[in-house]
Amino acid sequence: MKLLITGGAGFIGSNFIFYMRKAHPDYDLVCLDKLTYAGNLQTLQSVMKNSKFKFTRADIADRKAVYEIFETEKPDAVVNFAAESHVDRSIENPAVFLETNVMGTQVLLDACRKYGVQRYHQVSTDEVYGDLPLDRPDLFFTEQTPLHTSSPYSASKASADLLCNAYQRTFGLSITISRCSNNYGPYQFPEKLIPLMIANALVDKPLPVYGEGLNVRDWLYVDDHCAAIDLILHKGEVGQVYNIGGHNEMKNIDIVKRILAIVGKPESLITYVTDRKGHDMRYAIDPSFIHEKLDWLPSTMFNDGIEKTVQWYLDNKEWWENIVNGEYQNYYERMYGNR
Repeated sequence: MKLLITGGAGFIGSNFIFYMRKAHPDYDLVCLDKLTYAGNLQTLQSVMKNSKFKFTRADIADRKAVYEIFETEKPDAVVNFAAESHVDRSIENPAVFLETNVMGTQVLLDACRKYGVQRYHQVSTDEVYGDLPLDRPDLFFTEQTPLHTSSPYSASKASADLLCNAYQRTFGLSITISRCSNNYGPYQFPEKLIPLMIANALVDKPLPVYGEGLNVRDWLYVDDHCAAIDLILHKGEVGQVYNIGGHNEMKNIDIVKRILAIVGKPESLITYVTDRKGHDMRYAIDPSFIHEKLDWLPSTMFNDGIEKTVQWYLDNKEWWENIVNGEYQNYYERMYGNR
């Protein structure tokens, strides 16, 4: 099989490439990535010379470039990780999110129709469901939960999901969608909560926590997410949505304190900043459907996963230091400097 993996130089996409290289060494993997601020070719260094891997730089919203890649590579399946994904950035500039997440998805779907791709998988997010109240721990997102978006980011992802459903029903495309809870692990861009806190703690910088840090997220180690997508790609039902979650809910402030304990830094580094606009309070996924249908369960306990993640950032300082010392620093100051 030949897989076209879009956004493969980003966090989850690159980890999926590494996972598939091990799980299916006979597969040909083609990575398409625009290499925006969150795409890093250095991440893919270990696979760049592999004869079963090819990298192509392109924007999924560039129809001409995408069609040329499909015509040349003739992929059997597409897994779309390519997306603008940071909520704060979507509040700052919504248009970029619509261009990539909605129009880019449409271009990929049209290419799949034109070139007869056997399966298209859309990597979505639990954020399309909105949020849940903190005082109702009995409530969870299921595949039947109505879409109820809170940010330009989640609205763009929900739009892309609806577009996929429409192409499946109208044109008969073989489409699956997965909606995952918060991922963590190696190679995550250091503007997201866990890598940001690790990077700041290691150099004794303040750790900016929104509001009181009471927002709850369901955390999943990235390799477990990759394993779920692999199963969906090979055994999933066409037209089906699969929720992928770890049943591992934690308050943001507890995550931050756990990281500080692991690296041996004081909690006095925590700095509470003005809360994000429209900040969702709680995400929680019920993954029983994917367990029942595809026998998937997460294999990494959070305590093990967070220690492995912190150790990776300790062992790979050059990777994230190259990022935080560049353009990202300007963005960081815009987001947190006056809070």
